[in-house]
Amino acid sequence: MRLLLAEDERSLSKAIVTILEKNNYSADAVYDGVEALEYLESGNYDGLILDIMMPRMDGLTVLKKLREKGNTIPVLMLTAKSEVDDKVQGLDMGANDYLTKPFATKELLARIRAMTRNQMVQPVSQLTMGNITLDQATFELSSPAGSFRLANKEYQMLEMMMRNPRQIISAERFMERIWGYDSEAEINVVWVYISYLRKKLAALHADIQIKASRNVGYSLEENQP
Repeated sequence: MRLLLAEDERSLSKAIVTILEKNNYSADAVYDGVEALEYLESGNYDGLILDIMMPRMDGLTVLKKLREKGNTIPVLMLTAKSEVDDKVQGLDMGANDYLTKPFATKELLARIRAMTRNQMVQPVSQLTMGNITLDQATFELSSPAGSFRLANKEYQMLEMMMRNPRQIISAERFMERIWGYDSEAEINVVWVYISYLRKKLAALHADIQIKASRNVGYSLEENQP
């Protein structure tokens, strides 16, 4: 799941991104409202964490412009304790929730899960295809033969494929959704992670496989009898 964080306090932004990535989210960070809107025009985010007090354009204005355009992305507002009126105004303008700074890591993650729950294709915490199950709460990949806890980017790639079974996903799409626009990673990193996942699926005696379509992308398919 890919999130955009708009927070102008750089040390806090860096800390939040670290928390998100440790919990298997992809996150891009921007530092003002104008930049937030520019990033959101791509339409490739599952949620927005939006600070109210930002330079160039404040968070409430960003929210207003988003909703006026019909953008229904879930929005979690970050507010200071004194900004009671802003909390109310934000909720009235279409924010899904707010979180008062300073906040605990567990509360941040719980509120992100709550606001994005309706975005999930499956309301349950497990994705299943063939004899393979991916637990979205523990990041565990399992079959009757055993289990692995997937690393961040392994989990995100397999989650994308399991949410879109038999659909081809290009390497560029993986890069965009998981590594982000500003990443310095080369596109062949996608092949490296595909290789890691194939080895784990083989070790689990999976009856599904990651199929490569030359010069097109990758798809998750059932093994042919």
